[in-house]
Amino acid sequence: MVLLAIASLFLGVLYGLSGTDLGLITILVSHTDFILYILMFLVGISVGMHRGIIDKIKEYHIKIFIIPVGIIVGSIAGGLVCAAFLPLSLGESTAIASGLGWYSLAGVSITNLYGAAIGSTAFLSNLMREIFSFFSIPWISKHLNYYSCIAPAAATSEDTTLPMLIKYTNPETVVLAVFNGAFLSALVPFLISFCYHIF
Repeated sequence: MVLLAIASLFLGVLYGLSGTDLGLITILVSHTDFILYILMFLVGISVGMHRGIIDKIKEYHIKIFIIPVGIIVGSIAGGLVCAAFLPLSLGESTAIASGLGWYSLAGVSITNLYGAAIGSTAFLSNLMREIFSFFSIPWISKHLNYYSCIAPAAATSEDTTLPMLIKYTNPETVVLAVFNGAFLSALVPFLISFCYHIF
């Protein structure tokens, strides 16, 4: 999965530099909003297919929100810290951090708000977060605890990083990870917009 993401990015850069104009790719690039709606629809289907989530929500009650809220607070705080060291405004930096690993949505959404340069930074930053989680989950599960494995995965804990969580944690953590990923994926567009308007 990591190699596929890196290869796709590399091929996209090569295509952009080549100046080639393929009809299908041009159509896809000009309809990025529509593609995002499809992605969000697929996330909704994914949530609906995990029937055990409702029972787990009832079991944990309000405590089930501790992990996703902690991830949101930690990510935005990280964005605030990065703004102090990078040539980014608070809004740009926190919006990038609010992508929570969902690089496809964050890249396009932030491009629409701040332009291509910041959008590309958002894409790469969130892609690196996902790649980092693939390497960090095994270490975290061994040296910290299973619940902490969900944090680096953030919004991807219900899809791309879920196989790692299945392998290195336990069934209870996996259910929490699916809920966490679904909840954060639903909030990413609102968090990006919030950071854009507040900061």
